[in-house]
This record gives sequence, structure tokens and C-alpha cells, in this order.
Amino acid sequence: MKNLKSPLTFFFVTVGIIAILAFFGPEEQSLGSNVRIVYLHGAWVLTAEIAFLFAALAGLLGLLLRRDLFHAWSAALGRTGILFWVTYLPLSLFAMEANWNGLFLAEPRFRLAMIFAVTGVLLQLGLWVFNLPWLTSLGNILYIITLRAIFASAENIMHPPPSPIFNSGNYTIIGFFVALNLLAWLAAYFLTRFFLDLKPAN
Repeated sequence: MKNLKSPLTFFFVTVGIIAILAFFGPEEQSLGSNVRIVYLHGAWVLTAEIAFLFAALAGLLGLLLRRDLFHAWSAALGRTGILFWVTYLPLSLFAMEANWNGLFLAEPRFRLAMIFAVTGVLLQLGLWVFNLPWLTSLGNILYIITLRAIFASAENIMHPPPSPIFNSGNYTIIGFFVALNLLAWLAAYFLTRFFLDLKPAN
């Protein structure tokens, strides 16, 4: 019964609900039902970036206030962020294949996403092994700053700004996407709680 109350259990239940909900997303005039994977991929990457941002904010508080609690939250949120970031990549590939009938692996933002996935995984593994709270917080701060700075100047090809969803004027689509994001954030919270309970590497 204890395992049923684990944050990891709630995480998988929430992900299951998200997967089911995604099948019933509103269709779009150009992409039809294939737009549903775009909604999911968008919610996933936004959740990853929000987790990275909160990891940095918690880390900053930890460094300023010298409180281990904030360092612990920074570590857990950083791990959550990279898990969402890595799993968003196959969703992105699926969206490319479903909507554009092929994989554009040279697309600037996808290429950068791959680079940050590899470096992010290595960073989180290194921070876990070294197990230095201040270093973990600093690493998470530098990671999101670097990510946002590089993506801010990246070329937009398959990701035209501003947001096509929020500028669509279709409140059914907007409402569905917001609901999908809220559920993804809930899943991220449960995953973060799970990481908080993990023992350090040494």
C-alpha cells in the first residue's frame, strides 16, 4: 500500500491521464488530428523549461540564504526538468513525422534541443555524483541561463513565433492546451517529490 502512495505512482497516473486526454484534443484546420501530438510536445517542453527555471530560482535562494532545503529542491527540479526535456525529443520527432511526413533533424531548434539534452543529462549525473549542494544550485542556474540565451537567438523554422496556439483565437484549442500544461506541471511536481526522496550518490 505504501508504493501506491508514492509520488512516482501519482506521476505515472497523471501521465496516463495526459495520454488519454491527448487523444481527445481539438483538431486544427491545417494539421487535423495530428495537431494533438503538437499540443503534447508543446506542453512537455514548456514543463521542462519551467522546471529548469524553478531549479535555478531554488538554487539562487539556496546560495543566498545558505539553506539546504532550497538546494535539495534545486537538485530535484533540475532532474525533473532534464527528464521532461529528454522525453520531449521523441515527441518532437513524432510531430515532425506525423505533420510534415519526414524528419528534419537539422532544424536549428531541434539540433540545439539535442545538444542541451546530452549536456543536461551529463550535468545532472555529474552533480548527483559530486553531491555538493552549492555546486548543484550553481549548475542549474547556469544551465537555464545558457539554454535561454542560446535559444533566444536560434533561427525559427518549424517553430514560428509568436505562439501559434495562443494567437489562434480558438479558445477551445487554447483551453485544451492550458489544461494539458496544468496536468504536465502536476506530473512534474510528483516527479520532483520523488527525486527529493532519493538518496545522494555518496
